[in-house]
Amino acid sequence: MKTRTLGHSNFEVSALSIGAMGYGTLKDRSGLVDVLRAAIDRGITLIDTAEVYGPWVNEEIVGEAISGRHDEIKIATKFGWNVDQTSGVHLGGVNSHPEQIRSAVEGSLRRLGIDCIDLLYQHRVDPDVPMEDVAGTVKDLIAEGKAIHFGLSEAGADSIRRAHAVLPVTALQSEYSLWTREPENEILPLLEELGIGLIPFSPLGKGFLTGKVTPSMQFEVTDIRSRAPRFTEQAQVQNMVLVNGIKDIGQRLGATPAQIALAWLLEKRPFIVPLFGTRAVSRLEENLGAVDVLLSPEDFNEIDNLSQDFKIEGARYPDDIMAFSGL
Repeated sequence: MKTRTLGHSNFEVSALSIGAMGYGTLKDRSGLVDVLRAAIDRGITLIDTAEVYGPWVNEEIVGEAISGRHDEIKIATKFGWNVDQTSGVHLGGVNSHPEQIRSAVEGSLRRLGIDCIDLLYQHRVDPDVPMEDVAGTVKDLIAEGKAIHFGLSEAGADSIRRAHAVLPVTALQSEYSLWTREPENEILPLLEELGIGLIPFSPLGKGFLTGKVTPSMQFEVTDIRSRAPRFTEQAQVQNMVLVNGIKDIGQRLGATPAQIALAWLLEKRPFIVPLFGTRAVSRLEENLGAVDVLLSPEDFNEIDNLSQDFKIEGARYPDDIMAFSGL
């Protein structure tokens, strides 16, 4: 597995990382542990989770998967949603008050079975807590040996600058893919300026860019795609034109649509480490094959232009979730 260093930090990880979001709602716990362990076996060195996934169950599953193997892997987790620290119930909205951050981190360490979090993110910006207070609290936690690196998720440019002035931000996690290119407008140039890595989540468009999702598919109520405007039947029909274009390029290059989407991101900037999720070892192996897809400048430009010129139908999230995005 090839490796990359995130920004100006010394945080070196595999060129692709795996996310565990959603695992907390699934019944096949042992199967999910197997997938995460298979990812480690195949050279992935960054696993991403969060307090709110489950809530809590997700971190427990990750903890089980990495038991005895933390020396082989780096763990990223997140605080910032308003999770009751006694019951584990998500009460709605965000909460990054210093006491909430500390409580969340202690819980995450316990559930993950580790002494120190490699990359600690604020999951979403809290408009009621100054970013300086958030960064200051994480800085204290790092001084106490409970975390190593600081990250932000879906933060806007002003929040990133303010946080970075207090504590260097190692990585930003935001949605970025062939059908979500908003970070290019302001965020990517800022990350280059400040020396911050980018870990794009949903690099495969929540599965849509793989070509495996069809307009006739029915999603479970707990699946965010059941509410996302981009996944209505009408939107999917229109957006499938983009996927078909990616498929055509992939067929010429001997790669799957998923591999093309990931290879494009890897080529976009050297400090980008795409974060994908999967429930199957076969999909894991397919995605990992993206690191061996070599795009010529002409191939890259063809993919880039295809995406840039395409008008995506539908917002990426429902309004209640988009309200917390800084992009």
